[in-house]
Amino acid sequence: MKQLTQAEEEIMQVLWKLEKAFVKEIIEELPGKKPAYNTVSTVIRILEKKGLVGYESFGKSHRYFSLIEKDDYSKNFLNKFVEKYFSGSYSQLVSFFTEQKKLSLIELENLLKELKEQKHD
Repeated sequence: MKQLTQAEEEIMQVLWKLEKAFVKEIIEELPGKKPAYNTVSTVIRILEKKGLVGYESFGKSHRYFSLIEKDDYSKNFLNKFVEKYFSGSYSQLVSFFTEQKKLSLIELENLLKELKEQKHD
């Protein structure tokens, strides 16, 4: 599974939240300045060609939905991120966050627990 561009990920976040939506509804949910209808429609068609989005037809309108689960994408993204920036080592990732964010022991334990659970999924 390829990593999404920022624009693609914004659209997918909305689709994961709404489950099914028309382009107009997606635009309404996007944060900040609203992009043009054609821009959002183009990004959705790209996601469709990549096999990540499907649709139902209602006359000339389409209602879009995600073909991948958010958790599946998140796990895949995290694994690639750890591989690329931390040589595949979750220990290095945790060490990085411990140093950068000054995690408490409780936060560190919770993070390690979550990482172990994800690794076994």
